[in-house]
Amino acid sequence: MRVFITGGCGYVGSHCAKRLREAGYEILVYDNLSTGHRAAVEAHELCVGDLGDHRGLRDVMAAFRTDAVMHFAASLAASESVRFPLRYYRNNVVNTVNLLEAMEQLSIRALVFSSSCTVYGVPPSVPVNESMPTNPISPYGRSKRMMELALSDCSKAWGLGFASLRYFNAAGASTDCSIGEDHEPEIHLIPVAMEVALGKRKHIEIYGTDYNTDDGTCVRDYVHVDDLARAHIAALEAI
Repeated sequence: MRVFITGGCGYVGSHCAKRLREAGYEILVYDNLSTGHRAAVEAHELCVGDLGDHRGLRDVMAAFRTDAVMHFAASLAASESVRFPLRYYRNNVVNTVNLLEAMEQLSIRALVFSSSCTVYGVPPSVPVNESMPTNPISPYGRSKRMMELALSDCSKAWGLGFASLRYFNAAGASTDCSIGEDHEPEIHLIPVAMEVALGKRKHIEIYGTDYNTDDGTCVRDYVHVDDLARAHIAALEAI
């Protein structure tokens, strides 16, 4: 099977690309390198391009003879999305529509979508389960939910098979330590904590002291990035 991976030079995308390669899939990574790293994937597997380039995107997908798509390319900071909502709607919504149009034109009907737990907003209880209502509270979360609805509509209209993975915070690195988390600037808690331990930062900033927890601070859920990569492959195989 030939799998086209958008945003495959990013953190989760590159780990999925590595796992797919090891499992015997043929892969092509499509990334504009705005936040991803060229070194995170094999050079011959990378096509530098932008989802905003509809014709270029379709031509690359056709030349690769794509069977299925894993879609990771997106802007991902909820706090930033509040300041720059249109940036998020263009990158996460408009560009995903471009991808879906190319898939429809090429009769590609398998997609694993990297969604987010933020589609739930503030859940009525924890732990969160898939039957809970979606009520995103940020443009980032709303952009992900919008595309989930679009995927459902495409499924009904032209037979798209899809899985939408609403995962929480990814963490960790590949077991062989060849790739891992690498953001600039780093905003994620675990690498920030490690930078403090290494003396690269003076402190960790904590946001909020009024949560219903023992010390009033927030509790976060994490999933190891390799487990997440395996989940994406399992979802693809289920489709």
